[in-house]
Amino acid sequence: MRAQLARMDAVLVQALIAAALSFAHIHDIAMAAGQDGWKAWAYPVSVDLLLVAAWRRLRSGTGKTAAWCWFVIAITASLGANVATAGLLDLADVPAWLRILVAGWPAVAFLGGTLLAHSTPETAPAAEVIKDQEDAPEPAPETATPPAIEAPPEPPPVPVPAALIKHARKVAAEHHTRTGTPIDTPTLRARLGVPAPMAEAIAAHLTPTGS
Repeated sequence: MRAQLARMDAVLVQALIAAALSFAHIHDIAMAAGQDGWKAWAYPVSVDLLLVAAWRRLRSGTGKTAAWCWFVIAITASLGANVATAGLLDLADVPAWLRILVAGWPAVAFLGGTLLAHSTPETAPAAEVIKDQEDAPEPAPETATPPAIEAPPEPPPVPVPAALIKHARKVAAEHHTRTGTPIDTPTLRARLGVPAPMAEAIAAHLTPTGS
């Protein structure tokens, strides 16, 4: 555990030293290019923030192409300042192209930081999303429950006069004597000359033998 902490501390100290030297070099380049005062200190801050934003996007595993692009731009600015201040560039007489690069850097850093911080990582290609929606099974149409069919109400019993029932018994007895079979409802209706409902009501009062 102590050995691991010692290794972490060594890496952290090394990173802090490298960051401080790079910070100072970018500050010196900005000063030499005419960006004095607080503006000279803002340049190394913008470079470091762009590096951090690009590194975080690389670690997230999404949008690696854009992250690598802005990471290379930021590391080139930092490395370029380190090399330029190593005696290869006369800081008392900075060329015009370097002044243009320094003056345009804030816009570049703002664009890169905004794109890295606020771009939404893609979770799936649009074509795959559309294909998944097309492959999804369609919901089964809801079948309407047919209304329950109510049985028609039974007709009220047809009133039959007692005299008609007595006459019907005589007709049924006569038919049974002549044919040897009970009289049926159509024959009873024809003999009595009554409607079908009344003939059925009269037949219900007769005995099976017609007696």
